[in-house]
Amino acid sequence: MASSVQKLCTICHADGISTSAVTWCTDCEFFFCGDCDKTHSKSHLSKHHKTMSAEDYQKLPTFMQEISSQCRDHKKKYELYCSFHACPCCVQCVTDKHTKCQDMKPLSDILQQVKSSASVQLFEKDLKNVKENLDTAIKYMKTRISTINTQRTKAVEEIQYMRKSINDYLNKLEQDILNDLESKHAKLKLNMTSLVQQMEQRISKIDQMQSQFTKMTQYASELQMYIGLREIEKTTAQEAKYIEDLESGGHFIEKNLKLKISTALQAILQDVKSFGYIDINTTTSALKMKAGRKDQAQHLVPNVPGIEQIKPSLLTKLTIPKNMKYVQITACLILPDGKYIILDQEKNQLLLFNNDGIFIRKVVTFTEYPWDACFVRNKTVAVIHRTKQTTLVDIEKNTVIQTIQLSHNCIGVASDGKTLFISGSDSKGTTVNLNDMSHTILRGMGAVFHISILQGNIYGNNFYESKVCCYKITGESLWTYQHQDIATPRGLALDKNGCVYIASRGNNSIVVVSPDGKTSKTILSEADGIKRPWAIDINRETGIMIVSSIISDDIYETAFVYKI
Repeated sequence: MASSVQKLCTICHADGISTSAVTWCTDCEFFFCGDCDKTHSKSHLSKHHKTMSAEDYQKLPTFMQEISSQCRDHKKKYELYCSFHACPCCVQCVTDKHTKCQDMKPLSDILQQVKSSASVQLFEKDLKNVKENLDTAIKYMKTRISTINTQRTKAVEEIQYMRKSINDYLNKLEQDILNDLESKHAKLKLNMTSLVQQMEQRISKIDQMQSQFTKMTQYASELQMYIGLREIEKTTAQEAKYIEDLESGGHFIEKNLKLKISTALQAILQDVKSFGYIDINTTTSALKMKAGRKDQAQHLVPNVPGIEQIKPSLLTKLTIPKNMKYVQITACLILPDGKYIILDQEKNQLLLFNNDGIFIRKVVTFTEYPWDACFVRNKTVAVIHRTKQTTLVDIEKNTVIQTIQLSHNCIGVASDGKTLFISGSDSKGTTVNLNDMSHTILRGMGAVFHISILQGNIYGNNFYESKVCCYKITGESLWTYQHQDIATPRGLALDKNGCVYIASRGNNSIVVVSPDGKTSKTILSEADGIKRPWAIDINRETGIMIVSSIISDDIYETAFVYKI
């Protein structure tokens, strides 16, 4: 709510004079009376500052009036924006808290034209959709209450009609069934009424934000609008999540009161032990909600989940044909269409499985010893060999379409669809331009195995030293992470948020490392059936993860598929 308290000139008030303010400077964050405003507007340092009337300032919501352009910790003006932490920073913040953050941008670039951005309309639409969903849900629940009231009335009438046709022997049974009916009806009505009250309380907050939205867009500064929109985004996301939780929790499933009369009642009165019973049956809800916005890329500030929220759920496992039982998986890939590829080092072959994990066919058999593989593009998979060569395989035509000779041994391979990167055991790597197949040698990265690429950075494992490394594409080190949970790491994959997933072969687990390389968490262990994992891959679009694991000693027999 906007404040109605008369604002005083900041300068005059500091001198003990109570003078009503007429303007507010969004840069100085001071109120000025008429005289002070003239001085402020003529000053060389402040003549280009943006001001607004004190009256308009007080029309802003209270939470926006409290937003400052200065860092609370260091009392310096916000000048930068950290994309990783999604927050504005002053220059001192960079030194104190953001030394390893890679994507720092000028705050002015983020705030430029924020009021006219598509996000404003999106958040306004989110508010409208959440309110409409709550309105719809309230109306629906009130209708359901009316329906079960009618059902209750009808049940009472049937009970009383039946009661008239029998003798006093049924008095107790009648009372029992009425009590049961009242109990179940009261429970249903109480639950629904409580739910309606909860939703009516939430909708008042949405109404308030909606009524203030136009004023926000007219009078708020860019920073206020930006941070204010984050608050609105948080509110709409919470309310949308609240509605989704209601739906997923079964709160809108129709629970009807239905009476069933005992068939023995009309036969032999002595055999009747109950009047009947009240049943609450459920049917699919007819309630239709407007879907919430899922594309986080369009949000003003992306909501990146922490590693503590990552909890894989098992979907399926690959079914290895009996005649191929003894396979040794050193790479497993998820193709864009959802099918799976495994690299079997036991028989030097690529094997293809469908979306359900059922074997389809052998793709190709190699003459050279294969070590690792990655998806490239257009039905093409790259396979590296320990003999200083890499082959490109067309998995649709089951043929090797190109062989790339290198100057070093190959121990890891990754691709972003435009470039193929092959790491080597002698601290040397090669990038291959997939358009003209030109080579560039990179040095200084050290021995990194089972690499992956994301946003121009290269991630890799050093299983000799049990550490995970992140480098720029030029070979410059960004961070290195070691922890007791990571032992003899092999396969490595990244999700869309930059979290690094490690196949920790030495302790039979899958470990995820935060994007900044500071923390880690074990998400799968031997208790989940993970044993000596080697290969891992993640489809960043669908959040599907595949992990190799053995069942019998030293023999890779399958790969598990999870949703993360």
